[in-house]
Amino acid sequence: MGIHQEVGAIFAAGRDLTIGVEEEFQVLDATGLGLVARFGDLQAVADARFGSPFLVGELIQSEAEISSRPCDTFAGVREDMTARRRVLMQSAKQLGLALCATGVHPFSLWEEQDFIDTVHYRRVVEMLRYVAWTNNTFGLHVHIGVRDADRAVAICDAIRSHLPTLLALSASSPFFRGRETGLHSTRAQVFIRSFPRCGIPDAYGSWAAYAEYAQFLFDTDCVTEPTQIWWTVRPHHKYGTVEVRAADAQPRFSESMAISGLTLALVARLLERLDAEGSLPVHEGRFIEENRWRALRDGLDGTLIDLDRGREVPAVECVQRLVDDVRHQGERLGLHDELAEVARMLEHGNSAQRQLALYRDGASLLEIHTLMVEETMRI
Repeated sequence: MGIHQEVGAIFAAGRDLTIGVEEEFQVLDATGLGLVARFGDLQAVADARFGSPFLVGELIQSEAEISSRPCDTFAGVREDMTARRRVLMQSAKQLGLALCATGVHPFSLWEEQDFIDTVHYRRVVEMLRYVAWTNNTFGLHVHIGVRDADRAVAICDAIRSHLPTLLALSASSPFFRGRETGLHSTRAQVFIRSFPRCGIPDAYGSWAAYAEYAQFLFDTDCVTEPTQIWWTVRPHHKYGTVEVRAADAQPRFSESMAISGLTLALVARLLERLDAEGSLPVHEGRFIEENRWRALRDGLDGTLIDLDRGREVPAVECVQRLVDDVRHQGERLGLHDELAEVARMLEHGNSAQRQLALYRDGASLLEIHTLMVEETMRI
């Protein structure tokens, strides 16, 4: 049975608007706050505290990921991730480690990192080589349940236009390899411009068209498993979800939940329009890419292009428009606090803006990173 039938059946059995969240963390030496290869130690302690399996590896031994269980409500995912973050922080402290959730580490070098020694990651390194070596990035991924594979592809096609807005809101990585990069999301540049099958995907229009392409990748040995399709949004073959992978990791848990909640409300709004109207607006990837570049370069300080009108709009206004458009769905899904937190980010600044303000005031990268670690560890 091929992808069309097998994975299509998973989507057919799915439910709308279930949610799961994944957060990636830097594993740090608590004294110097550099990346340290202690994932195995952290996993052992955290799994013992929470119950195995709990902590997941992500290529390098100085990175760790927690994932919520699939939840029917956002309140459920918020409660679950609160508990998981707390266990992770307690485990790190027990080992004399620290953790941070920003898109990249500001001064540790990829040349000094070790890979996780498993069959899976050995295969990834063998396939990607230099690209894998340099990928020391940390993100926030949100899985939203969508029943029916054609509806899932329609959501993926339409949400592409909103990915730069989510990226601008989430930007948290303005420093890399010991210097200011001039970018608000260095993670997006390092990861998306390095990995194959990454960034903004094509619009496929139907499950049959997407499944034909995915089957081609398998049949020609381009990929050996579906997670090697690293697009910023993708239909997830195992979970029957739309996985949105646009965001930098967030040091503040409240902001991680705000971005996740906004993503859920957006998918709910798109599903409502799809079911009522039969189709959704879809923009060409080359236009969305212009916005993606603006979002990773300038974040909330910059402008994005209104693709329907062909004019520039402040990024803050784009986020506010999105919040206003999904407010009804957000309130229905219990996301009042999350949307209010997005409004606070627009007024007071997101992580990248806060870090850059400190840098302009004379703070060192270590001082800024220390604050990001404190925000991450506070739960």
